[in-house]
Amino acid sequence: MTPLRVEVDAPSDDLKPLTDQIREAKVVALGSAVRHSHELLSLTQRVMRFLIEQHGFRALALEGDESASIELDSYDRTGEGDLRQTLIEARPFWRFAEILDAIRWIRARNERNPTDQVHVVHVANSTHEPVRQLAGAEDNERRLADTVVAWHEQTGQRIVYWGGLAHTANGLATGSNAGSHLRAQFGSGYVSIALTFSDASSLGVEGPPPDYIEALLGAVDLENFLLDVHGRWTESVREWLNAPAKTRLIGPGTHELRGDSLGTWLDFIIHSQRVTHARSL
Repeated sequence: MTPLRVEVDAPSDDLKPLTDQIREAKVVALGSAVRHSHELLSLTQRVMRFLIEQHGFRALALEGDESASIELDSYDRTGEGDLRQTLIEARPFWRFAEILDAIRWIRARNERNPTDQVHVVHVANSTHEPVRQLAGAEDNERRLADTVVAWHEQTGQRIVYWGGLAHTANGLATGSNAGSHLRAQFGSGYVSIALTFSDASSLGVEGPPPDYIEALLGAVDLENFLLDVHGRWTESVREWLNAPAKTRLIGPGTHELRGDSLGTWLDFIIHSQRVTHARSL
């Protein structure tokens, strides 16, 4: 396990354990168990910056609001538009200063690199099959994945997928989610990173049940850390990673995510022991 810094401007040396698996990745997904946590949003931005600055990723798929994504891409390329107002009018889990900071960082980077810009993924005007209109939960998961696939096929850009854990983990107990579709499309070129937490009492969330993965992660004597699910582990840890797993998703309400194993779902876990509320716009 690798201790992590939360501050977005911190040096990225603590993120180097990601390097081997992301070196050939087409899509790296950062799926949070709670979308309105300052700590998890900050850690997500740190990984996003690391992927863009050091590994050549040139697109950000910010999950959940297609019309706003078009406006954000225009802002990052041209600087035109009211970024703050766009986020205020977007889906509730985008209405945070931490998201604002991330988009502003991309804009500042694009100004310094006008011929090598980072884009925000959005549905392009195309007859490409993946961007067809769909309805229903599983169809929505397919659409999320298809939008990412279509963008990669049209641009060749490597993509950071910033979203929720229910969408990014590789597969669900029933049905199929975006992560399972992206794994089927890209194979090992799809890397799934979960952001989890133990104590969210400041958000009004009770502690995890003892059989949830974050209960055991909460016993680790590190405030924030990175765990390589496919790393070298003792036999007992490997048995835990390969056993059926349960975790919780927050917002709105509390939900359970269960499946075959962490080793099936994920490639890495970023865990925070205590999380606080994100800064609302």
